[in-house]
Amino acid sequence: MDKTLQRIQSIDVLPGIIMIIMALDHTRDFFHIHAMNDQPENMDTTTPALFFTRWITHFCAPLFVFLSGTSIYLQSLRKTKKELAFFLLTRGLWLIVAEFTIVGFGWSFNYMFNFFFLQVIWAIGASMVLLSGLIFLRYWMLFSLGILITALHNLLDTHTFTDPIMDVIANLFLLTEFDVIPLGGGVALMCAYAAVPWTGIMLLGYALGKWYRPEFDQLRRRKLLLSTGLGIISLFVLLRLVNGYGDPKPWTEQKDAVYTFLSFLNVNKYPPSLMYACMTLGPAMIALALLENVRNRVTDLLNVFGRVPFLYYLLHVYVIHLLCVGLFYAEGYTFADNFRLDMAFGFRPKENSGFSLGIVYLIWILVIVLCWYPTKQYEKYKRTHKKWWLSYI
Repeated sequence: MDKTLQRIQSIDVLPGIIMIIMALDHTRDFFHIHAMNDQPENMDTTTPALFFTRWITHFCAPLFVFLSGTSIYLQSLRKTKKELAFFLLTRGLWLIVAEFTIVGFGWSFNYMFNFFFLQVIWAIGASMVLLSGLIFLRYWMLFSLGILITALHNLLDTHTFTDPIMDVIANLFLLTEFDVIPLGGGVALMCAYAAVPWTGIMLLGYALGKWYRPEFDQLRRRKLLLSTGLGIISLFVLLRLVNGYGDPKPWTEQKDAVYTFLSFLNVNKYPPSLMYACMTLGPAMIALALLENVRNRVTDLLNVFGRVPFLYYLLHVYVIHLLCVGLFYAEGYTFADNFRLDMAFGFRPKENSGFSLGIVYLIWILVIVLCWYPTKQYEKYKRTHKKWWLSYI
């Protein structure tokens, strides 16, 4: 097998892992008994098992975005700047359209399309659109911009935009306040993933791509990944101990050492704080180093999920939500109840619906099993065909 292709495949394993873990959090959203009326980060009500079920999934979005940036750099090795800019612009716009249509509908099953909840696909799409213009800058400029955005956007944590238009722009691109933004005609949206902080993480992933050039020494890359990962983790611990700049949620002493440790790890994802980025990207670097030369049946399975992340993302959302529809009717609700109950998602009651955490894990395994065959078939099709549209899905 070609050495360059082998190196590219080696970074498919980690996306495969995060794709599987991601499904756990989304299964919890739809099936845990307290998912709609409490938070796993609530130190007054959470348990270590529930907290870490949520915490481990914190790695998914940043690694998804970060490794998308790495993929973009690798594409730059075989595309001209103009070709890459066009691809990023068109794919970014497609992902934004998908968020407003097939992705958003999978989450809500709201056939009226009168409320849009923008999540990670929006963030990746918007970041690609922004990067389509930035891609003409020099490598060191893009790397520096990624560091500056990631390190400095927390300066806006306490800022308030009084102008209504600027407030809407800030909610879409800078801050995550979970404000309902009316669009007129009874249509509204809410943005959970402010685009610019995620663009910073994508730029850092783009910078990492340089270490995966064909001529880059493998041993040197692994050493750099390990040392950089350990350095980033050390920065996280230092910043968190100082408990000042870098995250809007300072940790506090809790009822015992275990819960104090949970508070220490409870950093802000919306938008991704500097501490959140350090906490997730540091271990990711180490994982990339350790997985570099691992090839077995498990990694072959993980590669399948990692090579077609968008298709898998879309598929698992629909599988989870359709299973939730079955539970909805099994619990005695009717279709009309969708319009009378206070629900975050269609067919998902806010109160008195769902299971214990152990049952959630079993449903999660079922979701992965149900997604496996169609994902594998599509990955095989994409690997053996060269149609232009395959790079968009």
